[in-house]
Amino acid sequence: MQTGLTVEPDATRVARASPEDERRNIQTLLVGASLELSSRDPAEIDACADLLEPGTAVYISMPPGQTYHGTVALAARLRRAGFRPVPHVAARRIASRDALDEYLARAASEAGVDRALVIAGDSDRPSGPFDSSLGLLETGLFQRHGITHVGVAGYPEGHPRIAATALDAALAAKKGLAQRAGLDLQVVTQFCFESAPVLSCAAKIRGYGLPVRAGLSGPASLPRLLRFAMLCGIGNSVRALKARPQAITRLLVEAGPEAVVRDLARPGGAPIAGVHFFCFGGLVRTARWLRAMREGRFELTPDGGFRVGAA
Repeated sequence: MQTGLTVEPDATRVARASPEDERRNIQTLLVGASLELSSRDPAEIDACADLLEPGTAVYISMPPGQTYHGTVALAARLRRAGFRPVPHVAARRIASRDALDEYLARAASEAGVDRALVIAGDSDRPSGPFDSSLGLLETGLFQRHGITHVGVAGYPEGHPRIAATALDAALAAKKGLAQRAGLDLQVVTQFCFESAPVLSCAAKIRGYGLPVRAGLSGPASLPRLLRFAMLCGIGNSVRALKARPQAITRLLVEAGPEAVVRDLARPGGAPIAGVHFFCFGGLVRTARWLRAMREGRFELTPDGGFRVGAA
């Protein structure tokens, strides 16, 4: 979803911002942040009960091999823990319309699900009749089961296999369908390691009149982040991450989203509705990071980021 638009921080504006204002803006940006749980580590859910705010939206990924039965069970567990489950619905992993109907019916009835992230999925071949998120939305089954808040994917650095013009056309079609069907549509972006692509993407999507939730990686080891980044095709951000010699010692131990969060929190950039954290380092680690931020246990650093206190 590259637009050619470059959004750079305004040096004059940044210079005038007091440290207190910057801290406040960072905390405000993170209010209502959502997280993404790997469906292979459900035991972390209960451990987060005292770390995350009640009602926090926790997304449930749908990796290859994971059935929607397992996703529904995780959603119910999240609901019991006091969180708001947001399951992925991956078009290419849905075997039939009846399977989609059952998935959404069970998610709504067993876990109180009223929102979902609808994606194509990265399978080369569809398991059934659906090969795109638009195809799923066209069934009308989401609103039938009371799932009226729908997220779709955005790609700040483009998609490795889909042209930018095709992505734009698909987003316009989804917006039109959502308006006709009474769906509340938002865009959740792929994660990045630098702010400029996120801000450019957000500016473009806001031109469609849609809110944008910026995807970022939660704190995790650098090798783990690089592995997921290459799988997701975000090569430009990988190069940016590797080209930070001033922080390479810290990055070899743990890489966090601090510098990008600080950039996104500066006033005057593209409006962002919220932040979504991909928890490659684990749900608990990101939850502890967010609690420290919520409690103000962080300090700004000269390198453009900030240091988070022990949680």
